[in-house]
Amino acid sequence: MKGFLTTHRGMEDVAALDVKEIIGKNSISNESCVVFGIKEYEELFRLCYRSQSAIGVYYYLCEFDFNKIDSLFGDFNKNLRNIDFTEWMGKGTFRVKCRKNSESEISTLEIEKKLGELIINHIQEKHDYKQKVDLNNPDIIIFANLTGKKCLIGVDFSGFDLSKRSYNIFMHSAAVKGTIAYCLVRLSGYNNKTLIDPFSGSGTIPIEAAFYASGFPMNFFNRERFLFLKFNKFRDYDFKKFFGKIDDEIKEDKLNIYNVDASMKNLNFAKKNSKIAGIAKKINFSRMDVEWLDTKFEKGTADQIATKIPLLQGIDFEKLYNEFFYQAEFILSRNGKIALIGKKELVKKYSSKHKFKILSERSVFSGKKEHDVFVLGKK
Repeated sequence: MKGFLTTHRGMEDVAALDVKEIIGKNSISNESCVVFGIKEYEELFRLCYRSQSAIGVYYYLCEFDFNKIDSLFGDFNKNLRNIDFTEWMGKGTFRVKCRKNSESEISTLEIEKKLGELIINHIQEKHDYKQKVDLNNPDIIIFANLTGKKCLIGVDFSGFDLSKRSYNIFMHSAAVKGTIAYCLVRLSGYNNKTLIDPFSGSGTIPIEAAFYASGFPMNFFNRERFLFLKFNKFRDYDFKKFFGKIDDEIKEDKLNIYNVDASMKNLNFAKKNSKIAGIAKKINFSRMDVEWLDTKFEKGTADQIATKIPLLQGIDFEKLYNEFFYQAEFILSRNGKIALIGKKELVKKYSSKHKFKILSERSVFSGKKEHDVFVLGKK
């Protein structure tokens, strides 16, 4: 048996790390997704509940290569003969959902409709009944992930977008998406020591760090929404015991995570969001301009810095980047790391000036939006 997890293009390695830590399995990375073996379905339940990198978690049905969108349907139809949909659907309702990274004249909705028709025809020919469709509240979702010329087909276990954060009620205009904030936390090498976000905005990065460090399940407050709870296949499974066992692993200690921002409005947003998330008591909050960081943190006491440097109108970016790296040089430990999203030319200019070296750089995509992500260490 196999599963696969979809994520943002550019953070497949972070998703693979997630899978390794949560269920102990190695992954094969494709563009925007990772595929892994499983021994039991509970491993997919666990990923739905805890993964911070996932957009979706799926039971793997098949995969195939196709030359272009027009040939997708024929290739899909050939692979249907190897799939027993009745094992999952019974005579309940279903729908198809599709995610594609490539541009094409055929819309996602058209692809979903056509693939759904092929499934209905296949089941009718093989089992002599017509599978019912429900686009709004289906019992089962069959998912097609199209990247480049590869198609993965699976059963959607979560039933909703796992990258959306229910705690993000009070939003800063330039807030980074929760999954990408988590990517920064992991790229910083965060290991439950001291992590600082000096431009925290509405608190997404510190909140994601606190979820990770405490083992607090990402979807603690969404557990009733999981589609796998409705699967007839698992009607006798003790989900209360399953969730309770994971919840018992939550660490209650306060953490050395610092949510710092110059704006009191942003700081209040961060406090409210962290309270909604259920982890406010694990984070330290401070209102402070970046130029005053060295008055709060002693030399070399920060193990990691994870942040998105603001891109707001009216800011002197040259001054801001220079001050940030000046302060980071003072407070970051000798072997500490910085993971940040920022303007490429300014990161390179001022990191070098303040004795930092770029260890890695990448692009991470949220839809069509591209983030320049850097990991830096001291020279």
